[in-house]
This record gives sequence, C-alpha cells and structure tokens, in this order.
Amino acid sequence: MQITDSSFRLQLVVFFLVSASFANIYITQPVLPQLQDEFGVDLVVVSLTVSFVILGMTLSNLPFGVLVDRVSIRPLVLIGSCMVAVGGIICSLTDSISLLVLARLFQGLFIPALTTCLVAWLAKSLPTHRLNVVMGSYVSATVIGGLVGRLLGGWMYWRYAFVAAAVVIISAGVLAFRNLPASDGDETNSYQEVGFIDLLHSRRLMLIYLCSAGSFAIFSSIFNFLPFRLHGEPFNFSTGLTTLLYLVYISGIFMGPISGKISNRFGTGFTLLAGSTIFGISLIMILLPFISTVVVGLAGVCAGFFTIHSAAVGY
Repeated sequence: MQITDSSFRLQLVVFFLVSASFANIYITQPVLPQLQDEFGVDLVVVSLTVSFVILGMTLSNLPFGVLVDRVSIRPLVLIGSCMVAVGGIICSLTDSISLLVLARLFQGLFIPALTTCLVAWLAKSLPTHRLNVVMGSYVSATVIGGLVGRLLGGWMYWRYAFVAAAVVIISAGVLAFRNLPASDGDETNSYQEVGFIDLLHSRRLMLIYLCSAGSFAIFSSIFNFLPFRLHGEPFNFSTGLTTLLYLVYISGIFMGPISGKISNRFGTGFTLLAGSTIFGISLIMILLPFISTVVVGLAGVCAGFFTIHSAAVGY
C-alpha cells in the first residue's frame, strides 16, 4: 500500500499517539509514596500501579499484533485510545487500591492497540526508507511520553493527572483515526512468513530479547524505587523535587543515535557490554548517600539502559 499522507503528518501522528500512550503508563511512578500514604498499603502493593500496566501490555501484545493483520488500523487505534481513557477516568475516581490496580491493568491491555499495532502496521505499509524515518519519531515519542507522564503525575495531583492524560490520549486517538489511511491494503515490504514458535527457537533472537528484558526489569524497578529513596533519609525530598530528577530520562533521545553509531563502529556486542558496564556502575552510585551521586547515577542508568535497548533493537 502506498501512503498518500505526507511524511511529516505521519510522523506527527505517530509521535503524538505514542507519546500519549507512554504518558499513561508512568503517571503513578513519581507519587508512589503519596499513594502509599493515601491508600494505607505497603510499597509492594502500591508499586503494582505501575507493574500491572506493563503486565497488561505483555498479555495483549501478541493478540493485538495478530489482530492488526486482519482489520484496519483506524478502529483499533480509536477503540484503544477510548479504553485507555476510560481506565484513566476510573483511576481518577476510585478510593480503592484494588480497583486502581485493576484499572491500570485494563489500561495496559489496550495500550498495544496504540503501540504494537501501529508498529506492525507501519512495518507492512511503508517502504524501508520511509519506515526508518517514521520509526525515529516512534522511538523519540516513547522517551518524551515516559517523561511527560512522570511530570504530570509528579507536578499535578495524581487524580487530575489521570484526567489530563485521558484527554490527551482521546485527542491522539481521534487525530490518528482521521489521518491514518482507511484501508489496510497490501504489504509493500515482503518478508518470509515466520511463526512465533520459530522466533522463540532462534537462539540469537532469544539472547537479544533477554538483554532487553533484563535491562528493562532493572530500569523500571530503579525508577519505582527512586521516590521512596528520595523521600526518606538523608534527602527528604518533596514529590515536586523528586519529579525534577526524572528529567534525566530525556537523555534517551540522544542515546539512541549515539548507540547506533557506536554499534556501527565497534559492533553490537561491544555496545551491549559498554552499556551494561555503565548501567552497573550507575546502580552503585545511586546507593551512595549524596544527591550528586544519585543524580549522576540516574543519568548513567538512563544512558546505560538506552544504549542496551537501542543496540538490541538495531541488531
């Protein structure tokens, strides 16, 4: 299928939709201690407000990936954005931590309609030279969206943040519905048909998946742990001040291209090892009782993670 929309418009739609999606994922992360006090639960339970979104995405990624091959992308995006918004409104109204966690799971189940479906559709619809450009917008949007979600949650009252994020995701869904082509059409890129089980049997792919999964598990846990670390001794930071430190996340915008250049020059293996080394040293720095080392450590964690992630995806 040949897409008639301009490259800029398509990049704008992709950027807005993916940013809005990732903003909804991380809203509660900077206010976990606040939620712990408000609902009277321990830190493990309150952390489920982040991890259950990821769980929902994990459960529905494959089904949505199959579905986008059978139906048009436009209704999937519109329905997905509406469902994520409904989940967000429920989160903003509930006084039950159980319902809050379940609503977050519900949001996670529909986020792949806006991310996985979009990537799959782009891959089969765009010629390679345009796909690389548009996917650059996608990767940048994941970083910006993650940052915006954390800033919303940290600088607004968290209930209002959910409402604001719901409005944004509905707007993004409507924009995508109106601007993405109506027809699912034929594929312009031809690939040999490979089943999911075949992919799991590929040792090379599994090692790369493990690199990405392992680094993300640590990365996400560190940013869940961060608010509790900074609210306690010896820092005693407010929620707003803690949220400021999430600005180091923006380094991901630059680490993608840098990681690609390093991989091209020294190889993917070297890049993965270098990123892992930076990651490991930075984790130790975060544990030191000095705000300067925590800030440098967080920047290093972001640099290491995005280096690993970009190298793995590029490979």
